[in-house]
This record gives sequence, structure tokens and C-alpha cells, in this order.
Amino acid sequence: MATLKHINSKNADYGAAEQYLLFEHDEFTMKPVLDETGRLIPREDYRLSTLNCGGEDFAVACMRANLRYGKNQRREDVKSHHYIISFDPRDGPDNGLTVDRAQELGEKFFAEHFPGHQALVCTHPDGHNHSGNIHVHIVINSLRIEEVPFLPYMDRPADTKAGCKHRCTDAALRYFKSEVMEMCHREGLYQIDLLNGSKNRVTDREYWAQKKGQAALDKQNAPMIAGGITPRQTKFETNKEKLRQTIRAALSAANSFEDFSSLLLREGVTVNESRGRLSYLTPDRTKPITARKLGDDFDRAAVFAVLEQNAARAAEKAAAIPEYPRHGKTGIQPTKTPQTAPEQDGVQRLVDIEQKMAEGKGRGYERWATMHNLKQMAATLNVYQEHGFTSPEQLEAAVDTAYQEMRQTSGELKALETKLQGKKELQQQVLAYAKTKPARDGLKAQKSEKARAAYRQANESDFIIAEAAARYFKAHGITKLPARKALQAEIEQLVSKKSGLYNTYHEQRQRFKELQTVKRNIDQILRREEPRRRKEQSHER
Repeated sequence: MATLKHINSKNADYGAAEQYLLFEHDEFTMKPVLDETGRLIPREDYRLSTLNCGGEDFAVACMRANLRYGKNQRREDVKSHHYIISFDPRDGPDNGLTVDRAQELGEKFFAEHFPGHQALVCTHPDGHNHSGNIHVHIVINSLRIEEVPFLPYMDRPADTKAGCKHRCTDAALRYFKSEVMEMCHREGLYQIDLLNGSKNRVTDREYWAQKKGQAALDKQNAPMIAGGITPRQTKFETNKEKLRQTIRAALSAANSFEDFSSLLLREGVTVNESRGRLSYLTPDRTKPITARKLGDDFDRAAVFAVLEQNAARAAEKAAAIPEYPRHGKTGIQPTKTPQTAPEQDGVQRLVDIEQKMAEGKGRGYERWATMHNLKQMAATLNVYQEHGFTSPEQLEAAVDTAYQEMRQTSGELKALETKLQGKKELQQQVLAYAKTKPARDGLKAQKSEKARAAYRQANESDFIIAEAAARYFKAHGITKLPARKALQAEIEQLVSKKSGLYNTYHEQRQRFKELQTVKRNIDQILRREEPRRRKEQSHER
């Protein structure tokens, strides 16, 4: 799934950002890596574009703009904003994402959301931890050098004017995340909901604490491993991760909040509830850790939902009601990102060996195809038995049902996309109309018809935009314009809902393809067995 990260910088050296993008840096200290001669080591592969700099170097262009407008001259001023879009590592092999394509997406994202800014857009093929994820860096000068249209994340007139600075507010960051989700949906890439939190929330500080702790532990264990001794601990866990495991263990055994509190207290953890929120205090701390910093799995709603489930199961056991065996652990469990692309090791179609041999394939291909068919026949039988099918007719009915479910979700997804597109179009018209408000107010202030005509002519472009927006509102029966923040919140809700439907559709499509492949394999097996059965029947006669 793609994620979006934002970093603001007060560093007046704009060249440092370009140096980080072009040369190798240590992932822990973030300092440049030098070779044996003390020189910087260039990165092996990257794509870099310098935008809106008039052919000059990024650092020089930014400093010229700052001097021209008299901005970013103080130490405490935010000089630049750094946005990082990190794609899922599976997007490369599964969805055909390349470095060049990611660079195109990054440049397009910049053009749509940061117009009027000087920028560097750079794509790296691998993460700093060698996770294999392609990611795009977008570094912009905080100063805007051109007047731009009113964009959805802007909330004041200065946000559009040249000589004013970019502001990354919470609302703006939510908007950018929703746009990243839309981009991934449009490009057929893996994506999760970035707007509604995460089950486990790991901050940058905790992430780097885990990385550095693991590196120190590996260094400590290296002599023991070299001596043939198995270390007692090989995986480093942060204090927050240990707390998460303690909470999960207590929650899996508790039927009420009192039980939950007492089980945690045995481990030295105190849970407090205040204003509908939970916080957890460990023995080594004086300030409790809020559930929000641990993840959505640990807030009040999630905890009480699991406690209710545990209480219901306990009541069923007490009433001697038989229940089916459960798979997996109880309580809050970390959820994996839904698969939205076919697995490589799923059921595959059988090869028609006779046809391939007739086409001129050799003996080597025949041996491979024979082994392939044996493996796929076993996989087909496993899926057939796992779903509890007892006849080909049941399998055919299941294929039809899976197809109908997929088509229904596809219809809902298309309807939602149409609604979302309509809301975005309305948002564009509302923003355009709002941008013309000073011109419309200025027209009302004119005293004579001649003055009004002259004023209208001087601001002709604004009135053309306003009249076009007014025609749009009239054509769609809109008599009262929606509030911009409410409209943006509605769009974000639709994007979040679309993300869920998007993943559901791909899961249903994967199930349909799997069942369809199983059906085709079984039909092929039955066709092969048909001559043999006929021969046996003729012998019996």
C-alpha cells in the first residue's frame, strides 16, 4: 500500500535536500556515506526532475525567490516541505510499477497539488531498509512564486497568492492522503485506507528505536553466533510493542473491563479511562501512553468490542452450546493488508499436453507439463475439499455466485466513483466561485453603470469563471452552496468507502478466478476420464 509522509525543514541550505536525494546516506545518522577517499558515493539508481526553477539549480532558484519576496530570512522559518510517497513493494512484480512510472506519478502529483512552487521530484527504486519499495520524494520551496487557483486544501486567500508560503495543516495532509489513495486506485496499485488510522500505529521515533535496537542486538549476538551458541534473544522489541503484546494477552483472557484491568495490573500496567479514551501507564513511566499512540486496536471502542465478544463466547460455553473450533488467536490481532492481486502460488490451469505436443513441444516440456499437472491437480482437489463441494454442480453454482457478487461490488464501486467524481466537480466549481468573490464584491461597490461596465471589463476573466460556475449550479439545481470544509469531509468519506470497496472487489475477483480455474481443471479431468468410463461400460455389457 502507498503511504504519505510529510517533513518540514528549517534548514536554509537547499542544496542539502538535493545532496540527500543524489548520494548515499546512513539510514541511522542520516549523514552522507563517504568512500575511502572521503568523497560522496552517488546512489546507484534514481530519477530526478527540477521543476519551476527557470533552468537554474534548485538551491539557487529558491534563494533568489526568497530574496525577491523577502521571505525565509529568519532561522525559525520553515524553508522547505518534503513529501514522500512510498509504494507497496508488491506493486513492482504484481502491478508493473517501474521507477519511470513512479516518477511520472510524482511529477503529476506535484503539478496538481503544489502549483507555483519550485521543486525537486526524485524517485528511488528501494527503501532505506532494502524493503524493495519504490518511493517518490517531492521537495518544495515553502515560498510560492506564482498565483495559483484555489485548491481544496486551502482555507484562506493568501494560500493562492505569489509571495506567500505553503502550509501543511492537518486538513491539508488528510486531503493529500485521500489523493494518494485515489491515485493508487486509478493506477491499479495496492492501497489501504490512510484516513481512518491503523491497527498498530508506529511513529517515526518508535520505528527508528526498533531499527537501532535491532542493529545493536545483532552486533551483540554476533560473537555468540560465530561460536555456535544460540542467543536467547534475536528480535528487539520496543517498550510500546511489549505493551501492545501485554494488552493483547490480557484482552484475550478477559470477559469484562474489570477483568481486563486486573490482568494488566498483574503485569504492572494501569489502564485509565477518561473522557471516553483509554491510556496505559507502565511501571517505568510517569506519564501514561494514550491508546491513540499505540493504534486503533487499543482504543475504548475496540477494547469493549472484544470484551463483549469474549463475554458472549463464555455465556455460550456455560449454556453448553456446541461451537465450531476457532482458527487463530482471540482478542485483538494485527490485521494484514488485504491482497488485491492474484497470488503467484494459487491454483493454475492444467496444461493440455497432447495439444502442446502436437504443436511441436519437446520431451523436456512434456516432463515439465506432467509434473505441473500433478501439482495443480492436487491444488485443485485441496480447494475443492476446503470449500466442501460434493459435486460439480455445487462448484458451478459457487462460480456463478462468486461472479454475481463480483459484478454487484463492481456496480457499487462504479456508482460510488460516479458520485465521487460529481462531488469533486462540484468542489472545483465552489472553489472557483469563491476565488471570484473579491471581484464580485468590487462590482457591487461601483456607483454608476459606466463604472460597473469598466470594472467588469477590467476583471473580465473573474466574471467569466463566476458566470460559468453559476450556470453549473443552476443546471444541477443547487440553490445554496455547501461549505467547503463539509464538502471536503464528504469527499474523504467517499474515498475511504471506495478504498474498502476497491479491496473487496479485488478479493472477490481473486475468489472467482480461483473457483473458475478449479472448475476448468475438473472439467478437463472429467473429459479425459470420459473415454475410459465409456470403455469400461462397453466391457461390462
